[in-house]
Amino acid sequence: MAPTQPESQVIYTEKLRPSPGIWALCAVAAAATALMVFPVWKIGAIVLPVVTFLLLALWMRSLTVKIIVTSSQLIVGEAHIDRKYVAAAHAYDAEAARVARGIELNARAFLMVRPWIKPAVKIDIADETDPTPYWLVSSTRPQEFAAALNTHA
Repeated sequence: MAPTQPESQVIYTEKLRPSPGIWALCAVAAAATALMVFPVWKIGAIVLPVVTFLLLALWMRSLTVKIIVTSSQLIVGEAHIDRKYVAAAHAYDAEAARVARGIELNARAFLMVRPWIKPAVKIDIADETDPTPYWLVSSTRPQEFAAALNTHA
C-alpha cells in the first residue's frame, strides 16, 4: 500500500470484504470436493475439503480492498492519486453502478469493482497527463465516500 503523507489526516476509510454469501459458496464448493473423492479415497474426503477451503479463503482474502481518503491522497488498494487531481465524486446506487460498469463504461477507466458490492462511486480525474478519465470503485457506503472526496480540506 502506498504510504500516506505524515501531515495527511484520514477522512474516510473502508474495507471491501467478500460477503457472507461468497464465504458460504466457498464452503459449499469445498464440501463438494468430498463428494468427488469419497468413492476412491476415504481420507481424502476429509483432507481435500479442508485444503480446498483454505485455498479459497486465501483467495477471498486477497480480494479484500482497503479504501483510504486523506486530506492529500486517495488510496484504493495499491492505486493512489493526489486529491488535487480528483475533480468530483458521484455516488451510484446499485442500478446506476450496473449501468456505469456496463454500457456507459469507458475502456480507459480505472476499475476497482467487486461483484458482491453493488453500489459504487465514480471519481472524475482532472489530470491532463493521465489518460484515465475516471475511477469506478465499489463501495458499501457510496454517499459517505463521495462526500469525503467532495470536501476540500
